[in-house]
Amino acid sequence: MQQSYQDAMAMVRNFGTPDLFLTFTCNPSWSEILNSMEGVQRPEDRPDIIVRVFNMKLKELLEDICKHGIFGTVLANIYVIEFQKRGLPHAHILLTLDSKSKIRTKNDIDKFVSAELPDPCTGLRLFQIVTKCMVHGPCGTININSPCMRDGQ
Repeated sequence: MQQSYQDAMAMVRNFGTPDLFLTFTCNPSWSEILNSMEGVQRPEDRPDIIVRVFNMKLKELLEDICKHGIFGTVLANIYVIEFQKRGLPHAHILLTLDSKSKIRTKNDIDKFVSAELPDPCTGLRLFQIVTKCMVHGPCGTININSPCMRDGQ
C-alpha cells in the first residue's frame, strides 16, 4: 500500500491534481455474468466469474476514457479496486486531463453529467437501465417487499 501511495503522489507531483473522480461498480445483473451461471447458481456463488467480467468491463471503460478520449486527453490515471460487503468489486478512478480538456464551466459539466431521466420514446433501453439501477422506491406501506424494508420499516 505504501508503494501504491508513493506512486499516486508522484503522479500528482508530475501531472498536477486529478480533475475527475469516477466510481465504477460491478452489476451482478450484467448479461455476461448471468449467462455464465449453471443451474440454480446465483452470481454470489461465482466470485471468479464476477471478477473476470468486472475486470473486462473496467479495461473497456479505461480504454474508452484514455484511448478514445470521451472526457478529452487524459494525462494520467490511477485506480484502486475494492470489494463491497456483498463481494462485488468497484473501482475508484482518478483522472488528470490536459489543459484543453479541463472542465471549467457549467456547460462543460453539462456535457458529461445529466440529472434527468432519459426520454423513453427516444432511448428506451437507457431509460430502463436508469430506472432499474438508479431509482429507489416506492417503499414503506406502498411496497413492503422493497429491498430497503426491514421488519415493516
